[in-house]
Amino acid sequence: MSFSQGLSGLNAASQALDVVGNNIANSQTVGFKSGSIAFADVFAGSQIGMGVQVSSVNQSFTDGVLGQGTGSLDMGIQGNGFFRLTNEAGRVFYSRNGQFKSDANGYIINNQGMFLTGYQATGTPPTIQPGAAVGAIQIPTGQMPARASDAGTLNGNLDSGTDVVTTKTFDPTDNTSYSSVTQADAYDSLGNKHVINIYFAKTADNKWTAYSKDSTAPGDSYQQTDLEFDASGQLTTNPAKINVQGAAYNGGNALNFDFDLTGMTQQASETAMNSPSTTGYAPGLMNGYTVGDNGQVIASYSNGQQQLLGQVVLSNFTNPGGLSSQGNNCWTETPESGQPVTGTSGSGNLGTLYGNKLEASNVDLSKEMVNMIVYQRNYQSNSQTIKTQSELLQTLVNLG
Repeated sequence: MSFSQGLSGLNAASQALDVVGNNIANSQTVGFKSGSIAFADVFAGSQIGMGVQVSSVNQSFTDGVLGQGTGSLDMGIQGNGFFRLTNEAGRVFYSRNGQFKSDANGYIINNQGMFLTGYQATGTPPTIQPGAAVGAIQIPTGQMPARASDAGTLNGNLDSGTDVVTTKTFDPTDNTSYSSVTQADAYDSLGNKHVINIYFAKTADNKWTAYSKDSTAPGDSYQQTDLEFDASGQLTTNPAKINVQGAAYNGGNALNFDFDLTGMTQQASETAMNSPSTTGYAPGLMNGYTVGDNGQVIASYSNGQQQLLGQVVLSNFTNPGGLSSQGNNCWTETPESGQPVTGTSGSGNLGTLYGNKLEASNVDLSKEMVNMIVYQRNYQSNSQTIKTQSELLQTLVNLG
């Protein structure tokens, strides 16, 4: 007669309750993956058996529900993949916890100070370069430099019923020498704003002349181009563009670029211009940053511009269940997990990364409460077998 079967049952049930307790305790932990216990019988060399043992504790990597994030760098994953993290020593970890922030040096880190990795945007304007190496993503703290305007676009309609301008010489100070005027902002190399006036003068049926003048730089001359429309009001002039030239102003380089006018029409409706646009902008200070649903980290600046800073990568494994748990919702690679496949959100078999979201724990509390009752009864039953065997032994002693 042996107590080993009952003792092994007590030990197995106790460990099962530990797993359930850990699941329940982490039901509100962001990105937590629940565990489940697997049992196996103990090899006995006889038909009776020697009890039970815990063969493994497995983790379920099913998705948790995505909820609203609370920080600008919060992220959530749906589908396959893990955030790729590195510590100060360069050791690589993997996690589903998407709670991130920036440190004093601008690096994106988790609550344990590990660096979030991805592709850093470089170049002017910053982009993800082909073949870029995966590394810690850093948010630059400097201001966005000015960009000089080097192109512009103007679309709109010119009223075909407009009277022909009879004044022969164009004069921007004489409103009888043109039919309409619109304004566009342009910027020089230092970010000085120049107000560009674009005038239209009807010279004959279906014929117009456009003039451009930098009203910011005093004394600057104007440029002009002729436009012609067909009977349906479509522009026939090709190329349809007008040059803009502005004198140097407050230390910046002189302006010299073309406005594209191919979107202009001439119809029997009121003259109206869509807001003209140019490629330039003034310098700007960073107002904040967000993460897009493709994992791109985007900064917003006081000049109204946005700029790509980097892109977060995800890593996946052939067998995520083979990863080694390291605590703090982190895992490391093992031979059983296989080597990681790393890429951007949605590429290959990688899942989708969502900005301003957090993945909740995948613990099913109802299921865990049922499991707790089952394992508790299992523990009590094994206790009863030990008690019964103890009583049988006592009976044998009494018989002696």
